[in-house]
Amino acid sequence: MKPLHTIDDVINILQDIINESIENESTLGYFAALYQKVTIKVKEGIQNNYFDDNQRMEKLDIIFAKRYIDAYYNYKNNIPITSSWEKAFSITNKYKYIVLQHLLVGMNAHINLDLGIAAAEVSKGQDIQNLHGDFNKINEILSSLVNEVQNDLSEIFPFLKKILTWTKNVDDFFVDFSMELARNGAWNFAVELANTPISGFEKTIQKRDIKITEKADLVISPGFIPQIIFMIIRISERGTVAQKINDLTD
Repeated sequence: MKPLHTIDDVINILQDIINESIENESTLGYFAALYQKVTIKVKEGIQNNYFDDNQRMEKLDIIFAKRYIDAYYNYKNNIPITSSWEKAFSITNKYKYIVLQHLLVGMNAHINLDLGIAAAEVSKGQDIQNLHGDFNKINEILSSLVNEVQNDLSEIFPFLKKILTWTKNVDDFFVDFSMELARNGAWNFAVELANTPISGFEKTIQKRDIKITEKADLVISPGFIPQIIFMIIRISERGTVAQKINDLTD
């Protein structure tokens, strides 16, 4: 893996993952495409002095991204990873899962586990509450991308917006994973971790990992009616895996 020292390094490595996924027609590229879009927005925020501490935010972004990037390459090399990422990657290239499910399980692992860890790590030796404002600004960036991502998904499945309107629970599910849980659960976990003695750090992470893995099951096996809806969407999705990745990067 290439060195990871700046936010541009993160963007470039994500591009490597996207290119590799396009070449191999791998659904792993779906989340990488979304994540690169978020990272570019964060970079723009740093350049425009959007955050209270832009230098700290770049450091947070690098720590945060490294957890996903490490999980990706470790998974590819059969090296153990967190169970929430293992669960997310377990549906790779399985036909029945729609693009939205691939995105949600990736967001579940990365936001609900990794973001809290990164926030605690970047705040070492300081009061983590000083980070709270910038943490919320990250969630504002995530919120701003929800409609854009839904538009991208509509390129893959044109009737997605209508289905999301008809099945409000599915739409709320998407919003919950992308924003509300990130704002509440992930922050609470970050505070808990920051106040945990070093000796209990890994145990606290493992406990959280188990909980977040269970949440992934709600995406992978959402129940009979949502599964029928997802299967209809899956059959109707347009394009190859590579084309879908390209739609998500536009």
